[in-house]
Amino acid sequence: MSGGGVSEAADSQDSRRGSGYPAARRPVVELGEVPTLGGLYARALTGAGRRALSGAGRRALGRPHSSAARAPATLPARRLLVHDVRADAAHLTAYQHLLGEPANDVLPAGFVHVLAFPLAMALLTADDFPLPALGLVHVANHVVQHRPALLGDRLTLSARAEHLHAHRAGTAVDLVTEAEADGQVIWTGTSTYLAKGLRLLGEARSPERPAPFVVPEAPTARWHLPADRGRAYAAVSGDRNPIHLSPVTARLFGFPRALAHGMDTAARLLAAVGPGRGDAFTWTVEFAAPVLLPSVVDVRVAPDDGGFSLAAWRPRDGKPHVVGRVEAR
Repeated sequence: MSGGGVSEAADSQDSRRGSGYPAARRPVVELGEVPTLGGLYARALTGAGRRALSGAGRRALGRPHSSAARAPATLPARRLLVHDVRADAAHLTAYQHLLGEPANDVLPAGFVHVLAFPLAMALLTADDFPLPALGLVHVANHVVQHRPALLGDRLTLSARAEHLHAHRAGTAVDLVTEAEADGQVIWTGTSTYLAKGLRLLGEARSPERPAPFVVPEAPTARWHLPADRGRAYAAVSGDRNPIHLSPVTARLFGFPRALAHGMDTAARLLAAVGPGRGDAFTWTVEFAAPVLLPSVVDVRVAPDDGGFSLAAWRPRDGKPHVVGRVEAR
């Protein structure tokens, strides 16, 4: 991760649990460039080893039935920021081709997520982040796009961690990334990650449960995903998490086969909405069962109550992979 100076800057968001700073005084760390994901994944593996040896994860979060009276974990207060980020035309074209987006100068909302994701990973893999980066599960994503980012835009990207909270299956946290152009925020993405089995001390398990998934009457498409789909998306996203690359590397983490990236499925559903989403919209998805590769996936993208409903599920038993919604703003 490239170094930079630390400065105090205003933050427009409400202060969330564990920030350590009021909203208006969140410290900003300016990086010279967007960090590389390869180095961050190596850092995550190293951090997992340190946690296993030191028990830092147990001290930070506590375990179920722990009798220790410890304070809840806190999140790093800093916001990471990089100026003058410009998309590469060849990179954009490859992403558009794979995801089914039009070949033009508009950066799809999922592509902006790709550009900003390394900053979120830099926070997740930092020594003072309370949850172990390795093994975190991406459970939801919410994007607000105010206007499209364009190929010629000089973007300022930032990332911060908010809302460390109890979840029915462990502890969850929001990683908020933003893209600014010409001094205005044009895109905000909130990715919710879950650390399964880790409990915040002093907090009860959250009782919320997802609404039951009702299989739509008819799919609008059926995808036949090849075994190398994870590698194909890794090539355009930079996200080379081993669970997506091959059965061999996936089995090291307890999966029988490689998994499709959740954001690949979500972004392909968004692409299927087409021009109906407009230039300004909200895009929300929740991730359920992972897509094992190779796989057949039924999907439905259809107008619904002023927006578009999104769903992807397993044909043989109706088990959901992704459910979501797109609404014009």
